Amino acid sequence: MSQKPIKRHESIQPFSREHHHSLLLCWKIRQGLAKDVDLNRIKKFVDWSWETRIKPHFLAEEKYMFPVLTENDPLIIQAKKEHKRIESLFNEEENLLESFKAIEKELDEHIRFEERVLFNKIQEAANSEQLKEIEKHHEELNSDEWSDEFWL
Repeated sequence: MSQKPIKRHESIQPFSREHHHSLLLCWKIRQGLAKDVDLNRIKKFVDWSWETRIKPHFLAEEKYMFPVLTENDPLIIQAKKEHKRIESLFNEEENLLESFKAIEKELDEHIRFEERVLFNKIQEAANSEQLKEIEKHHEELNSDEWSDEFWL
């Protein structure tokens, strides 16, 4: 049984679009590993993705989205815990193969959790003022240009 598409409020849609880019990162990591690409090539892209996409996205979620619910809401606690865990994976310098496998798995699962559970609850709970606050996040993503397309 396929899931019905979720109708996102327009103020939340940019966060979902950013999630799409993060899912592409997961796919690119999987492709690079399957093609036995040098891990240092993947690491450069992973580091760039963290600094330009994932980290700013996490900070924006925590600043604009999460305050709609209470800090002690179990979903917010889970999301923040996952953010910290994923950050530690991106900052891993030693066991690159294992950290890449964990990033692509855990980031994918985290995005699915946010899209299917957390964002739905936030959207249902948010009042018009909170939605206006969320709308302030409409940052344009950095360019997709990356010269070393190891995943192709």
